[in-house]
Amino acid sequence: MRLYSGTTPQFAEDTAQGQIAEKLKLAFFDNFRYNPPDSEVRSWRNSLRAMTLVIEHSQLMDHGIILEYQLPLSSQRLDCIICGRNENKTDNAVIVELKQWEKCGRSSGEREVTTWLGKREKDILHPSVQVGQYARYLQSFHTAFYDGEKPISLAACAYLHNYNYYADDVLFAEKFDAIVAEFPVFTAEDYTKLTQFLKVRLDKGHG
Repeated sequence: MRLYSGTTPQFAEDTAQGQIAEKLKLAFFDNFRYNPPDSEVRSWRNSLRAMTLVIEHSQLMDHGIILEYQLPLSSQRLDCIICGRNENKTDNAVIVELKQWEKCGRSSGEREVTTWLGKREKDILHPSVQVGQYARYLQSFHTAFYDGEKPISLAACAYLHNYNYYADDVLFAEKFDAIVAEFPVFTAEDYTKLTQFLKVRLDKGHG
């Protein structure tokens, strides 16, 4: 199940017209028979506007996009998946986990950081750990990513579009080096790095 799917030009137009959050809200109600929280609608509006800017800057305008995709046999939903081909004409998909975080702190957990959610500080999975779990789950449960002669290649990253990096940032602590290398975290300053990450995997379109 997904709340939205289409082409990247369609997505960009829906965002420019201020319709993307409303379309997701209506699709959410159609699927679950109740309205999403206002906080989630605001999150869609803000994060997807940031994602649109990345897509346009990367010139990824011949691609497919899926929003709020529910993982098979799970209640978890992926924020965004962009589909296309790389330089070798290999089919690729990239999961982008979108976060509105502005700061985070240290947690005693090996895979967690702390951040403010719901007006209080909570321990929560590091974004790379979270999106990495999504990617591994999808690779295991969806035949498109493991079946046939040429299964789709899958990559994943997190984009914290409101987050400004600082020295000794806990997001990039040594204990997270391996997971961040596999599933990168991009902050507000990493806008160009994120576009490069996407273009390497999706530059040839045909999404």
